Amino acid sequence: MGLFSALFSKPSSVELTVTSSNGFHLRPVAQFVSVAKKYPCKVTASFEGMTVNAKDINTLLSLSLDKGCRFTLSCQGKQSKEALEALSDSFTSLMKNDKKIKAAKKEQVLYEGETIEGDIIYGSIAIAPAYHYKEMQLHKESKLTFEQAVHKSMEELEALFASAQERHNSDIYLAQKELLASLRSKTHTLQDLETLIKKSSSRLSGTKLETKISDYADILQRVKSHLGAETEMILPKKPFILIANDLLPSQIETLSRTAVSGVILKKSSIHSHTAILLRGAGIPSLITDASLPEEGTDIILDSYSGVVVTVPHASDRHKAKKRLAEDREQKALASAKRFEAAQTKKGKQIKVFANVTDVNSASIAKEEGAEGIGLLRTEFLFKEEKPSFEIQVAAYKEIFSHFDDITVRTLDVGGDKALPYMPLPKESNPFLGIRGIRLFKSHPEIMGEQLHAIFEAGKHRTVKIMFPMVSSVEEFNDAKHFATETAKKHHIDISNILFGIMVEVPSVLFLMESFNKVVDFYSIGTNDLGQYLFAVERTHPTLKIDECSPVIFNAIDVIVKKATKPVSICGELASSKEAIPKLLDLGLETLSISAGNIAQTKEIIRHV
Repeated sequence: MGLFSALFSKPSSVELTVTSSNGFHLRPVAQFVSVAKKYPCKVTASFEGMTVNAKDINTLLSLSLDKGCRFTLSCQGKQSKEALEALSDSFTSLMKNDKKIKAAKKEQVLYEGETIEGDIIYGSIAIAPAYHYKEMQLHKESKLTFEQAVHKSMEELEALFASAQERHNSDIYLAQKELLASLRSKTHTLQDLETLIKKSSSRLSGTKLETKISDYADILQRVKSHLGAETEMILPKKPFILIANDLLPSQIETLSRTAVSGVILKKSSIHSHTAILLRGAGIPSLITDASLPEEGTDIILDSYSGVVVTVPHASDRHKAKKRLAEDREQKALASAKRFEAAQTKKGKQIKVFANVTDVNSASIAKEEGAEGIGLLRTEFLFKEEKPSFEIQVAAYKEIFSHFDDITVRTLDVGGDKALPYMPLPKESNPFLGIRGIRLFKSHPEIMGEQLHAIFEAGKHRTVKIMFPMVSSVEEFNDAKHFATETAKKHHIDISNILFGIMVEVPSVLFLMESFNKVVDFYSIGTNDLGQYLFAVERTHPTLKIDECSPVIFNAIDVIVKKATKPVSICGELASSKEAIPKLLDLGLETLSISAGNIAQTKEIIRHV
């Protein structure tokens, strides 16, 4: 098709119906837009006389598509038919997989005092004085331009996404990042951004997607903070139950580090990102628009039963305190045992390590009972600006100080992520291109500096260095030789360094005998292994892999049986309640998981 024909061809269209009870909201819209952007044709969505660019997350959200809404998707130009088919399939899958957040079942508890009912966000018990939300505006000097502030905000959201990848709420940050990217393309000043956000938010007001207005406010506040205009919550140092109209998603992490006992929101939804993050943080919380007590009044928040006891009697306090004590006892027991070794019923000891994403998460992992680091993702250092050698050394040293057993994965970018100072060729299939161990050939200076920093930080201790995306013995040997030459160049003794590989490329399964002769250890990365076994990109918005597929367990079985060197597993599968018994039965003795799952995983192991 010629250029003229492509531009003026008749658009291909299809009618689509929103079937998710959550509507076509921010997260699935972000995934849908990412598919649309892959095609060169014009993509539009029309609803009730309004037509918008379907490659723009902000304009697509402006349609406020709720459950039952029928809209027309049109593609015009080059590859329009392919795009329409892919987007139709993507939309159908997104609707199918966008699970309804069901209202929690309320326990039946009778209180003598006055009560008000609400919708449960996270069920638990809180007894403390009511405290009404307050904030103060701080104005600090900032030398950043608007563009730089937006850039910093994008970087923060990317980091939050990376650090939360093993939790179910990580896509919130990715969706916010994509939304900010959309807004940035239409604005040049803070005033422009504020005006656009106000306009975009007003379109959602009164619709099912109204709860997403807080995401716009969150994005705006993040950018403003980098320009010196920060908003800080004023919170008590003693236990309190916070009463607020609503909270921004970014405020939940801050709140979780305070003396908060519970949260009552007046204008929110159990579907909001704020609610999702409150659940993730385990903060007792509910939603009610009823009149609430004055500040300082002792109240009971029973979000098991979905009530607030505004004027509790003595018997109510006794009842609530008893339940609270039971909850704390259970948590204390699990917490107290988190530092204990995890042994199966047959007495077999299993090591439980942590997947760590930065300096802070290493500290958290130690506190949560991790016995070592099974995977240190070093990408946290490599953001929009290249880290210096000194910065790398300092970060590695601080992380290494927490544990005796450390496994460091060398830089693994490419695929779905590139860096401005590491230009990569445009590839049709980047997940099958230059990433992982292949960076040693494409960017030897950066990889050499990283190895030098690891060697320097790891002096006088054993450190395991793990190469990602290894597909052949030659690749491993070349990378190890590169590491050896780097050490010689800087006159560093690396007899304390062990070298191993991530098992994530299927070809390794057929080369185990040869790998046994050269590697010191193996670590199975089930996320990428599944991706390449099933030929499904792991960030694909519609295609999903069954992480408990027999195929994956068969592959693990082959690896464990053929390996003559230590084998661990560091993918998400390692913390799956259903998968752990199977993994142990296959002979795995070391699991590396996110810090928040350590205590629970140890308890599961003790019952296997």
